[in-house]
Amino acid sequence: MRHKRGDKINGWLVVDKPEGMGSTQVVNLTRRLFNAQKNGHGGTLDPFATGVLPIAFGEATKMIDFITDGDKEYEFTLCFGSETDSADCTGNIIASGGKIPNKKDICAVIPDFCGILHQTPPAFSAIKINGQRAYDLARRGEKVEIPEREVTIYDLQLLNVYEDCADFKVKCSKGTYVRSLGRDIARKLGSFGHLRRLRRTRCGIFTLDDTILLENLQNMMYISHALLPLETSLRDIAVMAVSEVEAAKLRQGQALSPQGRVGKIPLGSWAAAMCDGCLIALVRMEERRISPVRVFNLT
Repeated sequence: MRHKRGDKINGWLVVDKPEGMGSTQVVNLTRRLFNAQKNGHGGTLDPFATGVLPIAFGEATKMIDFITDGDKEYEFTLCFGSETDSADCTGNIIASGGKIPNKKDICAVIPDFCGILHQTPPAFSAIKINGQRAYDLARRGEKVEIPEREVTIYDLQLLNVYEDCADFKVKCSKGTYVRSLGRDIARKLGSFGHLRRLRRTRCGIFTLDDTILLENLQNMMYISHALLPLETSLRDIAVMAVSEVEAAKLRQGQALSPQGRVGKIPLGSWAAAMCDGCLIALVRMEERRISPVRVFNLT
């Protein structure tokens, strides 16, 4: 029988990703540091971007979807006067000119970028087109046509204006490309623009307060102390206590009866089923059943 290499490790490591490093590189590095069997990241960050990058280990990988589906928050610097093919400072300039807007000009257009928007992601993005990453096609010089997508901007604030740049803070839905947002703000102002800086300050329930620097992690004697419990990602989800009999049913993929629990947890919502302090499954509360959606093997 073939055994998996590495140790069976469960939990979350929230990295403050450094500039110039890809998300997959961080995953590979942390897998080696922990000698872990399995890990993955919860939400890609561009190599030039920094900030909150959740890394799931072991059973926590089953919850990656719940992290990536959550809202995100970013701070970014938009430079006016030139647009690049990547919409950030790493790309090639494809257009330049236009006016350099002042604070009053920028504040006037901010309401136009709040609420539900339709945006076109940059050609240099991880979106798949006919099975290939858009950035691979773009690097080969092929024409990349990415359809518009609907995203939601919950809040957009102007933090500072200086010379030909402006700093912003944004809270947005999953799937939002902040590079596209910056590009479109500049175009609306009669200019061209690209991002010089992008920092994610929140990803789902994780914030900068949860993060650790990779350099600090590499210098730790006991790196396991940097791991957050698997349940950390469920701190905003209702908890439902289950018996050992019910726990056994959930582990086998069987649904539970909602009798006695109706009204305690809203229909259609998620709950963490716990037995004697151990996470058994994520369940969905339905009218006639409580269905297991993710089952964990933590015993």
